[in-house]
Amino acid sequence: MAAGFFAVFDDIAVLLDDAAAMSKIATKKAAGVLGDDLAVGAEKASGFSASRELPVLWAITKGSLRNKLIILPIAFLLSAFAPWIIIPILMLGGLYLAFEGAEKIYEYFVPHETLKEQIRAQSEEDILIYEAKKVKSAILTDFILSIEIIIIALETVLDKSLPIQIIVVSFIAVLATIGVYGVVAVLVRMDDVGLKMIAYADEKKGIIKVLGEILVQALPKVIKVLTVVGTLAMLMVAGGIFVHNLHQVHEFLHLIPSVLGELVTGLVIGFTVLTLEKLFFRMKKI
Repeated sequence: MAAGFFAVFDDIAVLLDDAAAMSKIATKKAAGVLGDDLAVGAEKASGFSASRELPVLWAITKGSLRNKLIILPIAFLLSAFAPWIIIPILMLGGLYLAFEGAEKIYEYFVPHETLKEQIRAQSEEDILIYEAKKVKSAILTDFILSIEIIIIALETVLDKSLPIQIIVVSFIAVLATIGVYGVVAVLVRMDDVGLKMIAYADEKKGIIKVLGEILVQALPKVIKVLTVVGTLAMLMVAGGIFVHNLHQVHEFLHLIPSVLGELVTGLVIGFTVLTLEKLFFRMKKI
C-alpha cells in the first residue's frame, strides 16, 4: 500500500519535471510573440490620463484572460482529435503576424492621421469612445497573438502526453497574460512615479529629483524601443514558422544565417499580404 502511494508521488514528480523542462523550451519558442504582446500592451495602455491607465489595462487584461479561456479548450481538443491541423493554424497565424509587422513598418514611413490625433481637444464622450475602441482593438490583437502563443507552445509538446500538454500550454497562457500585463502595468506608471519623485524633491537638485526626471523622460522611449523590438520579433517569429515548416523555403535560405533568413521571410510574406490587403480595399472602393 505504502509502495503504491509513493509510486504515485514519483509519477507526479516525473510528470512535473517533464512539464518544467518542456515549459522552458516552449517559453523560448514563444518569446518573440510574448515580446510583441508586451509592446502592444504598453502601447495600447499608454496615452491616457493617469486615472484611466490602470482601468484600461485591467479591461485589456480581463479580455486577454477570456481569450485564453476560449482558446485553451479548443487547442487541447484539436491536439487530441485533429493534431494535423495545428501546423496549418500556426502558419495562418504566421501570416497575420507578418502582416502586422509589415503594417507597422509601412505606417512608420507613410504619414497618416491616427485616431488619437483626431480626438484631441474634443469632448469627454469622444475620449471615452476612443478608449473603448482602443481596448477592443487591444483585445482583438491579443486574441490573435494568444492563438499564436498557445499554438507555438502546443506544437512544442505535440508528441508528449495530454497531461504534459495541458500543464505546459496553460503555464505559457498564464505567463502571457499575468506576466506580460504585469510588466505593462509597471511601465505605464513610470512617468507618474517620476512626477511624484520630482514633487517630493521639490526644488532640490538631489538624486531623487534626477531619478524622477529620468523616469518621466524614459517612458515614451521605452515604449518606442518595445515597439521596434516587438515588430522585429513578430517578423522573425512569422518567418521562422514558414522556414521551419516549408521545406522549400528552408532549402532556399539555408546559406544565410537563420535569424536573417527568418527576418527576410517575415518581411517578404508580410509586405505581400499587406499589398494584397491594400489592393483589395482599393478595388472595393471602385
